Amino acid sequence: MPAIPSCIIEPIWQQFADLLPDRKVDHPLGCHHPRIPDRVVFDKLVQVLVFGCAYKRIADRTCWATTLRRRRDEWISCGIMYTLQEIVLDSYDRMIGLDLSDVAVDGCITKAPCGGHKAGKSPVDRGKQGIKRSTVVDANGVPIGAIAAPANRHDSPLLEETLDTMEVLGKLPERMSVHLDRGYDSKASREKLQIRGLRAEISEKGKPAPLAATKRWVVERTNSWNNAHKKKLVWCTERIDQVIDFWLAFSAVIITVGRLVRQAWSRYRWEGRPHRKP
Repeated sequence: MPAIPSCIIEPIWQQFADLLPDRKVDHPLGCHHPRIPDRVVFDKLVQVLVFGCAYKRIADRTCWATTLRRRRDEWISCGIMYTLQEIVLDSYDRMIGLDLSDVAVDGCITKAPCGGHKAGKSPVDRGKQGIKRSTVVDANGVPIGAIAAPANRHDSPLLEETLDTMEVLGKLPERMSVHLDRGYDSKASREKLQIRGLRAEISEKGKPAPLAATKRWVVERTNSWNNAHKKKLVWCTERIDQVIDFWLAFSAVIITVGRLVRQAWSRYRWEGRPHRKP
């Protein structure tokens, strides 16, 4: 069973391969083992992300666990995944269109049993190590940006840094509405949004605010899509902040391309188009 449907993962790989730096596969003197193809490593990392397998569990004779980590770090140093995320967002905006009239921001606390640079005591897991993922999405739930922070950080101080991830989109429309839950209901949050020229749609503390009655439910749905990538987002065993950011960007790329293929299925025709709507 493939980790990701081919109609989603193939376009991602093709663009990813174009961003890879040129490098010879074999050693010029022939005294080293042949370099493992990037596609093999890429597919293994997809399996690590989706299936929740440790590196050593998913490794086999075609690719060792040390190779997975080494190649992952090589791609992180090149910034390939972050560039790919920008390309994917731009492609979605040109083909489908990002709905930025209403955006939503929310945090999601996950486990970090190994600790690390971005781990902290989780207030919802008896003080065990955890990570808070703060995400901003458009009106249809397409992830625009996300940051990771210790689980004991409050949502409100993370709002400004989360909104900064939208800078990759360039000029934003005027009078955007930002939908937030009651955890952001403070004077500081409203002032931050006012300075940016954004309208605050915040649920008030002490008053019932059904999720279905607001436009905030899309970010909750996106959080559930991210949580489907269990090993690296729900049960994060990474300790280095750059590696955590790499997996956040990888997850966002897969979700965005999945939404792009789904929306384009009823609008466009192309070679290799799925027979059914994904």
